[in-house]
Amino acid sequence: MRRALIALTAALGLVLVGCSADQEDPAQQLLAPHGLDGMQTTDLIDHMDRLGGPDRPSDLLASVRADTLLLSDGTTEQELPIEGEEFYLSFAPYLNQTHDCFYHSLTTCQAELPNTAMDVLITGADGEVYVDEEMTTFDNGFMGVWLPKDVEATLEVSVDGLSATQDISTDVQAPTCLTTIRLG
Repeated sequence: MRRALIALTAALGLVLVGCSADQEDPAQQLLAPHGLDGMQTTDLIDHMDRLGGPDRPSDLLASVRADTLLLSDGTTEQELPIEGEEFYLSFAPYLNQTHDCFYHSLTTCQAELPNTAMDVLITGADGEVYVDEEMTTFDNGFMGVWLPKDVEATLEVSVDGLSATQDISTDVQAPTCLTTIRLG
């Protein structure tokens, strides 16, 4: 009887350890050291895109894809799904310097014009206006907007008599990072 009780206790302990290990989310483990765990993916993207140089985690890469946020610490990669019918587009108008980018990195992308107020207009191919407001670039020189998935639109940006226009898309094949908007 005693052996059976010991075996049962040991088996129950293994089951409980297995259950608690399964409940730990590896993506949240990557975020926890930076105080970013527990946030919804959309809130996490909004928050991280606004972080400036020294406030960005240097040992965490966070890359926005059409449907997921890809996290990596250099050895482990995890994805957080972007729920809902929205697409995150981060764009960085520039004057002289830019960089190639397709998937926006919340922890490494840096653009030329941080903290600059600009007029932004995003209009769908059907004429629907998605954004029409003055926006200020984040500390990283980018602006981020949530747009409906699967639309074709035109992005117009203007500041101090300079402007730029670019066609955009929000389908699953589209970039989440635009660095080709040269103000002129």
